[in-house]
Amino acid sequence: MNQIIALSALAALLGAACGSKQDAVALNASGSTFQKTYQEVAIATFTKTNNNVKINYGGGGSGKGRQDLADKVVDFAGADSPYKDADLAKNKGGEVLYFPVLLGAITISYHLDGVDKLQLSPATIAKIFQREITKWNDDAIAADNPGAKLPDSDIVVAHRSDGSGTTDNFTRYLDKTAKEVWKLKSGSTVEWPADTQAGNGNPGVAQIVKSTKGAIGYVDLSDARASGLHFASVKNQAGKYVEPSTDSASAAGAGIEVKDNLLFSALDPKGDAAYPITYQSWVIVYAKQADHAKGTALKSYLKYLVTDGQSLLKELDFAPLPKGLADKATAQLDKLQVP
Repeated sequence: MNQIIALSALAALLGAACGSKQDAVALNASGSTFQKTYQEVAIATFTKTNNNVKINYGGGGSGKGRQDLADKVVDFAGADSPYKDADLAKNKGGEVLYFPVLLGAITISYHLDGVDKLQLSPATIAKIFQREITKWNDDAIAADNPGAKLPDSDIVVAHRSDGSGTTDNFTRYLDKTAKEVWKLKSGSTVEWPADTQAGNGNPGVAQIVKSTKGAIGYVDLSDARASGLHFASVKNQAGKYVEPSTDSASAAGAGIEVKDNLLFSALDPKGDAAYPITYQSWVIVYAKQADHAKGTALKSYLKYLVTDGQSLLKELDFAPLPKGLADKATAQLDKLQVP
């Protein structure tokens, strides 16, 4: 009898240590398609050693992620741009914390037979996307590409259909670097010309570019590479045409200024090697968690994203956080209150 009692006690201890089905925790999230690839790989790796935690990341765009978190539909949001100050009071869970998780390049991807290399300056990009330049052999494109043979064919512009942090960062870049030319302003959504095509998420824009001759669109590097797209080298602040890559995105992140709440922008950075359309992505959570089990699991997953998970990023065509920023993100975990 004593042996049976001892075995029962041991089983109970093992169940508590390993996590039983009753102890399983589910975390739900939506938002940025830019960071979705990282989320999927990080979730698979994290849950291998935390098998009592199930994490679902639904994508849908940064705007959806922020709204879902505001409405407390999800436990965390992925977003490439923060809440507007005016919207913070609408968040049902109170104060939010921003945890940066990666840096990455927004490519200017294109589908142009016979043109494997392309260079574009900010003003030229602005004129293309607001349909002031409609032919591939336009003088402005030719001036950026001396000696290149550019066809007399129509340009098809592809952009995001959903509320998007990629759109927000891309248009803010143009608003900053081509302000005398760019007329469409900036934001998660903008009023694109009627003769353009819209795709859902980064993969949707990538698919339009891949399947449409003469197309051009803004797509994050990870999705552009996954789709086998060509992308342009873009003229940076130092006057150099730089190809998007994990290294040039890292160079862009080297000199960023970070606010106390860990918000920052890597757009239009200084440095010869910096890719100019580099942006960032955060996981956004409520500072005060309402559930102990979920809050504990979320804190553990966030720590993984900003520490060990960073080693996954280069293989996925993203740039890891600069060490100083990663350290600040790790330190901010102390502000996450779990009941």
